[in-house]
Amino acid sequence: MSNPRNPEPLAKPFDRGFRIAENGVYAVIGLLLLVAAVIALGTVAYHLVQDLTRGTEEALRAALDGLLLVFILLELLAGVRATMTERQLVAEPFLIVGIIAAIKEIVVITLEAKETRGEGGPSFRDAMLEVGILGGVVVLLALASFLVRRKEREPEEAD
Repeated sequence: MSNPRNPEPLAKPFDRGFRIAENGVYAVIGLLLLVAAVIALGTVAYHLVQDLTRGTEEALRAALDGLLLVFILLELLAGVRATMTERQLVAEPFLIVGIIAAIKEIVVITLEAKETRGEGGPSFRDAMLEVGILGGVVVLLALASFLVRRKEREPEEAD
């Protein structure tokens, strides 16, 4: 039987190899997220200029939607970086991604519902219900983020 303090002789090289492979995969994921964010940002800028001919409000709505997507990609990149640095999955960047995604949907739904506001029909009510649910999701994710930060500030318990 092996002693937990003295691992098997083969475990150390395999652990090192897997750690290098894991970092390589994280690096590729991070690079792809960065490339996607840069492409999305360039596309948003291009379409903002092109869409201004159709009206400022529509162009800004599309730009805001695209920019929030860029923020989501960058927060995911921050999550990958934190995971690589701390050698464990860090929850907070992913909670922030959830908050940004919910806010993005609230903005899009609200702007779309603005066009149907005069009707006051079922589609408008459904949109407002969805906005309310997404608002609740934002509050719950913010609470979870607060609790994660609070837990990180607490001193570690002794074994």
